Amino acid sequence: RLKEQIQSARMRAVLAVNRELIVLYWGIGKEILHRQEKEGWGARVIERIAQDLSKAFPEMQGLSPRNLKYMRAFAEAWPEEAIVQQLVAQIFQIPWGHNLALLQKLSNNTDRLWYAEKSFENGWSRNVLIMQIESNLKGRIGSDNKTHNFEVTLAKPQSDLANNTLKD
Repeated sequence: RLKEQIQSARMRAVLAVNRELIVLYWGIGKEILHRQEKEGWGARVIERIAQDLSKAFPEMQGLSPRNLKYMRAFAEAWPEEAIVQQLVAQIFQIPWGHNLALLQKLSNNTDRLWYAEKSFENGWSRNVLIMQIESNLKGRIGSDNKTHNFEVTLAKPQSDLANNTLKD
């Protein structure tokens, strides 16, 4: 029981750190968007911020211009802070690399949310997430307007089997 408590506490700590990191990256991205709007695209905002942050936090990784561009894209994709806070609490407990894959591979937030939720539910690695996106898992399993309630009435393996059998 103690081992389970320790593992559970460690997992909660990791998820809490990840949530804070996602919110931090969103905040940095939002600030980049604000400064670019204020100063203009030619002002090299991202490069200056990358240099300043790297000097201030030399031990911290993830502050390269490339990653700052991803943070900007993340903030641009999710412009509302209230929505981001809600999503981080619910779905964006997935690692930053997963969020980057969602940004790079999908063009709309509805699909991003769907794949983020499935990734969290199923514990997908980033490679599995990318494979599921590229193989159009969402399209293959159909819409959420199902004519059955297998997920509610059957256990997980049987509900998946019944769903796929009906689909076939």
